[in-house]
Amino acid sequence: MKHHETALDRDVAALLAARAFTEIRYLADDVQRRSPDSSIEEDLERIRFLADLCHNLPGIARPRRWRPSRKGAPASSIEQAMTRRPMGWTWHTTGPEGRAWILDHIKHDGRTWTPPPPLPTRRKGPAPLTLRQRTSMLIGRWPVKAPSGHQPLPSEAHVLKALDTDAVCALYEEPGQLQLGLGKGAPHLRTHLDPEGTHYLVPDPASYYWPGNPDGRDGKIRWWQCTALLRMYDGEQVTGMIAVLPETFTALPSNLPRREQLRLVHRARSTERDTYLWGRDHKSECGPQVCGYIPEASINQPPPTT
Repeated sequence: MKHHETALDRDVAALLAARAFTEIRYLADDVQRRSPDSSIEEDLERIRFLADLCHNLPGIARPRRWRPSRKGAPASSIEQAMTRRPMGWTWHTTGPEGRAWILDHIKHDGRTWTPPPPLPTRRKGPAPLTLRQRTSMLIGRWPVKAPSGHQPLPSEAHVLKALDTDAVCALYEEPGQLQLGLGKGAPHLRTHLDPEGTHYLVPDPASYYWPGNPDGRDGKIRWWQCTALLRMYDGEQVTGMIAVLPETFTALPSNLPRREQLRLVHRARSTERDTYLWGRDHKSECGPQVCGYIPEASINQPPPTT
């Protein structure tokens, strides 16, 4: 019992430290002070810097056993790299000032430490199937499993459905209209999807979005978090996440063979690049001449006067 209480105290201390760092960062960014003494602003900036740098460190110092957010889903290349070198994300995202601060403290403590190698870039296309995934496909086992202590999804959710671009865009509009908080319709999405492409949708909720969990508004999650495997206008397949009501998903037509559904679910789960990363890489060339997208700000601007 004593060992359990000690371990629990460590977990609570790490949790509170992470929350404190996060709150300090919020306050430092949000608070507005007026003072003839400029050092107040400098102190606030220093608080923000340290909180931003260190808020993940308690979890590194006292890690819990890694579990994927989706039961049975493979670890991404970045997650694998972070398992080997837990300081990888902090080191490579903190910037020159943060790295100098880290090295200075390590040197002052008399330690020898080699910085972690660069984090891998998220690969285009899916990762190769593991032996477990191939075996699961051969025996026809559906890969989406309920987290411990939760009821599994109903049988009508154990289906992957093929959709055209119009159907996908319509689905993305529903959570915006219902304020479900996951997915929203926008001209940006429609313009960048392959207009003749086939896209795929499967209910695959993360553990924290599992139906029945609190929805943050004194209710329970009543929708299914679905993974969308989308084909973009340049041919690349990426993933997106969208909230879909059970009755909306069930009403969609289903005409894919079961073996093909299983293959595509594993493909969706193994695809590391999502719409955000694709959009980030495309941003520098995005425009009417390349993809046909015209930003809404440009549409609403009045014509220039002469």
